[in-house]
Amino acid sequence: MSNPSLLRADQIAGMRGRDRRGLIEAMRVGLPVSGVEELVQSGRLTLAEIDRIVLPRKTLAHRRTIGRLTPDQSDRLVRVVRILAAAEDTFGSREKAALWLRRGTRALEGDAPLEWLDTSEGAKEVESLLHRIDHGLAA
Repeated sequence: MSNPSLLRADQIAGMRGRDRRGLIEAMRVGLPVSGVEELVQSGRLTLAEIDRIVLPRKTLAHRRTIGRLTPDQSDRLVRVVRILAAAEDTFGSREKAALWLRRGTRALEGDAPLEWLDTSEGAKEVESLLHRIDHGLAA
């Protein structure tokens, strides 16, 4: 499913117009904090979810003064954006994706997919589940 209004990983501040290599280089330097702000302002994630998944609020406040995330924080941000984009693409709308991401599922032992995004392995499981759903396989 393709919808131009849906989130794409390259739409986050600091990632626009970058190819994969450019994105990796930008992540190594640290993406702008504005990427986190855009996720919150767009309503895709709450500050509490950012706090659990990407970086703690206290650290975010400190990073705002610096203007950039660390490479590790940038990596977590891109991981979350990639999952959000995949969910929006799979379900066809931001609203449907948001519901799915926050609702417990048997495929993730009763947890909501967002709860698994704090680790790379958890994110891989969520991506795999989205792939299965997108291809009509039993999820």
